[in-house]
Amino acid sequence: MTDVQLLKHSPEESVFGAQPSHRMASTVSAGPRSALGPSRPPLVVWPPLDFALGAFSCCAACVFTNPLEVVKTRLQLQGELRARGSYQRHYRGALQALWVVGRTDGLRGLQKGLSAGLMYQGVMNGVRLGSYSYCESLGVTSFHGGSLLSGAVAGALGAFIASPAYLVKTHLQAQTVEAIAVGHQHNHLGVSDAFVTIYRRDGVIGLWRGVNGAVPRVMMGSAAQLATFTSAKEWLSHSQWVSPNSWLTTLIAAMISGVAVAVSMTPFDVISTRLYNQPVDEFRRGRLYHGFSDCMLKVCQAEGLRGFYKGMGPVFLRLAPHTMLSMLFWDLLRQQTVKDQQG
Repeated sequence: MTDVQLLKHSPEESVFGAQPSHRMASTVSAGPRSALGPSRPPLVVWPPLDFALGAFSCCAACVFTNPLEVVKTRLQLQGELRARGSYQRHYRGALQALWVVGRTDGLRGLQKGLSAGLMYQGVMNGVRLGSYSYCESLGVTSFHGGSLLSGAVAGALGAFIASPAYLVKTHLQAQTVEAIAVGHQHNHLGVSDAFVTIYRRDGVIGLWRGVNGAVPRVMMGSAAQLATFTSAKEWLSHSQWVSPNSWLTTLIAAMISGVAVAVSMTPFDVISTRLYNQPVDEFRRGRLYHGFSDCMLKVCQAEGLRGFYKGMGPVFLRLAPHTMLSMLFWDLLRQQTVKDQQG
């Protein structure tokens, strides 16, 4: 079998001596089986290269989905800590919000925070996908619950390291003219000005403000994304509806994964956005929330359970294609990389 091996691997085929039963695309059969014995051990994508492939894949997806990230941020900040019906609604849904932002801020307004978003996606997902791939190659994901655990740990690590970029991205995407402004307006002049301003005012620790909301958010999303993507791909391959090595298998699995991520992560996404965007006092403490649990309690009391699903429409519209594109790019790039190593 000369194509990408997406299904079973025997113990002898594992480079690291583990006995995983399933992998995504990090191993490739080295060649056809010979009459004289089994083929050579499968090749594994070099971890630093896998980090780079994960970063590039998610950055490519981010360029297409950033306008939906802008809209999602605005919808999640609209009516902050206010009961439904007691505030003016500038944004009434994903499509209407895209039109309002485009009309008021121009086409550039739809790509606000893109450079900070690319930093975040590159660092966070490079670490996240690279770490998950490494766990996969060690056979951790072959155990019961291994995919969920590996995805959650990899997501937490990536979210912590990339938190300053997400902080700046949220500030910039919330900024707009007064007529359609929601949430606190930080009025940064750009990405570099935002980093410098936050550092001068709050120090290094200030750059990680809100990380207590980001880590559980990405842990939940990463665990749901990577576990469902792996399981869906495995199921599709076993069902033989499409070829196991086809890009269509990856596409369908990524679409299923996107739905799971949007449903499971939206409440954590709302809390994360609120913690990142809140103003701080002279003692460098948040003026609205004291932490993750305090934010969750206040949102529930003031806005009800529906408050946790603000922006669900654009969250799905962004996460579904973003997950689909990033997983598709990542999987295909890894397959091509290993094929090139063979050649």
